Formats: sequence, C-alpha cells, structure tokens
Amino acid sequence: MSAKETIKKQLRSVIEWQNPHADLIIERWTENGDEIKNASKLIVGPGQGCLFVYQGKVESILLQEGVVTLATANIPFWTTVTKVMQAFESEHKVGIYFFRQTQFLNLPWGTTSPVKYDDPKYKFPVGLGAHGNFSLKLGHAENFFKQISGTPHEYKIQQIQSVLRSRITQPLSDILATAGYSYAEIDKYREELSDTLREKVTVILQELGLELTDLRIEGTNFDEATQQRINKIADALADSQAYQNLGINYTQKEQLEAMKIAAGNEGGLSGMSANLMAGAQMGALMGNQLNQHVNQPVHAPAEDVTTKLQKLKALFDQGLIDEGEFKTKKAELLKTL
Repeated sequence: MSAKETIKKQLRSVIEWQNPHADLIIERWTENGDEIKNASKLIVGPGQGCLFVYQGKVESILLQEGVVTLATANIPFWTTVTKVMQAFESEHKVGIYFFRQTQFLNLPWGTTSPVKYDDPKYKFPVGLGAHGNFSLKLGHAENFFKQISGTPHEYKIQQIQSVLRSRITQPLSDILATAGYSYAEIDKYREELSDTLREKVTVILQELGLELTDLRIEGTNFDEATQQRINKIADALADSQAYQNLGINYTQKEQLEAMKIAAGNEGGLSGMSANLMAGAQMGALMGNQLNQHVNQPVHAPAEDVTTKLQKLKALFDQGLIDEGEFKTKKAELLKTL
C-alpha cells in the first residue's frame, strides 16, 4: 500500500446511501472492508434509516435523518465495539445497512395457482385465480433483518412480492371457504374480500417486520374446469327460464327432450312407429300446454295474443313443434284477434 493510500485510509470518511435504486429495501454499505475510521460522519437521508450490525447482531438503529459523528457519545453500542477494535482497524467488522422507510406503492401481486374451494350454492369445486396490487413499507427494520434479509448485500422489493405471492393463497382460500359467496357473487363482494384479505396478510407481514398499508383485489378468473361447469349451469338456467316462460315445468321439459330424441332416431318400421308415437305424444303435450293459453275468450287483450305467438314461435325455433303444428296453432291464435 502506498503512503498516499495509507494516509487516505486514516482520514475521516463520510458514510451515506447515495442514489439508491428505487427497488432496494435494504443495502449494505461497504468501504475499506467495513472497517470504520474514528470520527467518521454518517449521513442518513430523508426517508432512510440505518442498521449497525456487529458480528451478526443488530446493535443499533438510526431512524432520524441527519448527520451523525461516529463517536462513543453518539452511538450507544460504540463503547463495546471500540474495546475490541484497535484504532478502528481490526478483524472485527461492523456492518452498516441502509434501508428505506418510505412506502413502496401499487406493487402487483397475483396467485401462483388457483385457489380451491367448494361453491356453497352449486356444490361443485371451484378453482379461482386473483390479482391486484398492494403497498407496504419497512415497519420494523430489526425484525426484517433477522427474519428475511440477513447478511446478503442487498434485498429488493421484487423478493417481497415473491414472498407475498407464496403466502397469500392459504388465507385467500380460508376466506372463500367461510365467506359463503357463490362463484357468481365474487365480483359483487370483491371489496369485502379485499378488506378481509388485507387483515390476514397484515398479520403475516408484521411477523416479517413489514407494514402493509394497502391491498386490493383488482380482478379474478376461473380455471378451465370451473369455467366449463359455469357454462353448463348458465345453459341450464337459460333453458329453465325459457321453459318457465312457456309454462312448462322441469318434468314436462324432460319429456319433450326425450320425445325429441326419439323422434329423430331412425330404425325402419319400428323406428317409424316410434317416431309417430313420439310425435303424437309431443303434439299432445304441446297441445295441452298451448291450449291452456290459446283457449281464452275472444275478447282477450291483443297484447296477450302477441305474447302467445312469441312463445309459439320460440317452441318452433327450438324444434319442439314441427312446422305443421306451428301453422295450425298460429292460425287459431290469429282468429282470436
């Protein structure tokens, strides 16, 4: 080592966290092998804090911004350190870790796999994915250092996002299992779900020294198997509503479907006979249904006849009556006008 370097090393140094990257939560300051010269100046900038770690143990924390002279009167643990360090040049190193006290805002999160729960209304398994954003800050630097960051040179916010993604699935699953919301109500109660999830995640992150300031569920989606079940339910409900509008109950609907299938089967004479029988049964059933609506007094309001014609057309479009039946009933309805 040259004389110039030796003299420079013995001079006071200024220790500060200059232009830290925006995604850094905590970073270790390193100069001269972490051997700190006597009367060095330490600068804590706005929104920053500083941890002093000696032999792996957090000895002191600075939370106020300003300039500190590293002397016994200023740093409580300094007396202990100077007893084992000769002229501040020793194998006993002091680690200085700067950390950010300001908030990290609107960080994206998302479930890594679908959250599984049973739909309380339709009684089928649901696989739900969710995503949103959250905001947090370092609430307890010492806990964070001990629980997460430890001795690495730096720790970034992206690593916290990974921690959150890995730990958010279980509380979200517990919430959905007890909330009693059907799959169709998830979006309706998304704000309530966000509030409950925020409470649970707050407790998880507090144990790690982090303070959650906000968490929101911005959107949800279902896995492929769940979406297929939802589509089937939607189709069934639509059919049920259509038949209900026509005054046909579930049993009659099933009979119509069975007769429609039988009428479409081919099988020679026996098939022809079955077709004729199915057609007759279908016609009788449809006739009974339509007669309940058609056989009304002649003076029935025009709008009622219009409604019946619309229902009759719906039956024809769905293939539940043939063209001949449609025209016959249509003519009967038109006579009542």
